[in-house]
Amino acid sequence: MPFLNRMELTRYQGIPAVRAEAGVVLEDLMEFLEQSGYGMTAVTAVGDVTIGGVLAIGAHGSAIPAIGESSRPQQTYGSLSNRILQLKAVVWDEHAQQYALRTFDRSDPEIAPLLASLGRTFITEATLAVEPNHNLRCQSYVNISADEMFAAGGSDGRTIESFLDSAGRIEVIWYAFTERPWLKVWSVQPDKPAISRRVSSPYNYPFSDNLPKLVTDLAREIVAGNPAVAPLFGSTIYSATAAGLAATLGLDLWGASKDTLLFIKPTTLRVHEASWVLLTQRSNVQQVLHEHAREHRRLLQFNRSSGRFPINMPVEYRVTGVDRPSDTGLADAQVAALSPLRPRDDKPEWDTAVWISTLTMPGTPHMYAYFRDMERWLYSRFDGSFGQIRPEWSKGWAYTNAAAWADENELRQRIPRAFRDGLFEHNWEASTASLDRLDPHRVFSNQFLDRLMPL
Repeated sequence: MPFLNRMELTRYQGIPAVRAEAGVVLEDLMEFLEQSGYGMTAVTAVGDVTIGGVLAIGAHGSAIPAIGESSRPQQTYGSLSNRILQLKAVVWDEHAQQYALRTFDRSDPEIAPLLASLGRTFITEATLAVEPNHNLRCQSYVNISADEMFAAGGSDGRTIESFLDSAGRIEVIWYAFTERPWLKVWSVQPDKPAISRRVSSPYNYPFSDNLPKLVTDLAREIVAGNPAVAPLFGSTIYSATAAGLAATLGLDLWGASKDTLLFIKPTTLRVHEASWVLLTQRSNVQQVLHEHAREHRRLLQFNRSSGRFPINMPVEYRVTGVDRPSDTGLADAQVAALSPLRPRDDKPEWDTAVWISTLTMPGTPHMYAYFRDMERWLYSRFDGSFGQIRPEWSKGWAYTNAAAWADENELRQRIPRAFRDGLFEHNWEASTASLDRLDPHRVFSNQFLDRLMPL
């Protein structure tokens, strides 16, 4: 970015921090921190995103503490927004009757809706808590069946729960119509294991950016109007992934956090991605994945039996902690009011979030109907007793049969309720009202945000 791209190490009330302007790209920030011995527990897989964009939507990685893992000062398993100690934003100055740059400390109640503002303000700079950098081992598995990986809660075997207990950091990529997902497991390893390959730069899965001709030919068929090749496409891209991991010695990597956590380039195949987050307790994670995997399979087969193939790309699962303000080390830190990872005040046991994403190529026939059906199932299954569904702001949600971000019931009822139920302060109405006070002329809004957050 040519503007707003300065960054510097600093301390905020004695806390190690980095001050970064909103145009700083995440990959550059991680490189800058690494050179000084700092890092973050988890970040987005995409490196080519700006800090301003990351903080606007409460972006996240994938991490919870492994069993027996001790948290370090300023370590958070929640979103990057939860790292904010201070920020600067352009807001309305009532006294001067004009917009002006204002500094907000994390202790200021007015900062709460700005920590994940959905673009309803113009943040120019943020000061983020950092921690000592760590080395990670990233092991990939492509030989575990979905039946074993997504077995019912309490099952033995190589379940997601077993990997979370041992390492705490996972991501699943499960290609459509296949039976063996690609599972990545990161574990904190100060020293390189003998059999791991050392990496010193990010994006270590080149096969995902340079797909074989057979894969790209099938993708072109789908885009050209032949969605029925989706099962063949799924099995082919799975085979290409397994072969690519073996050919590039990518099954077992070790290096600094930046070099193992960043793995998606802008050149990766573009897709439409629907995504939701379920706030629940850690002991529920395996059962949640079991039930979602079963419903995903059911919907795929139901559509297939009717000659429809709405999904041709993978389901992805990630697991994180929640946004605890105390992670900052500040006693009076405010909550990130509109973050999908905001904890429920009345459900302290809901300490974990399961991110559920489904991908397909843009324009695939019947894709919106699939997403609508899955979204309705999620809301009906996780209705507030077992957990709570919220949207992942940066992806697709609020589906009708024909479009994303269009279901009026979700926009008017479900989303406000998701940021109201069980919250004692800074709820949906209070947060949107605060954003309107800071931008009464709605300079930093658009037609869709006006629908989502009406006056």
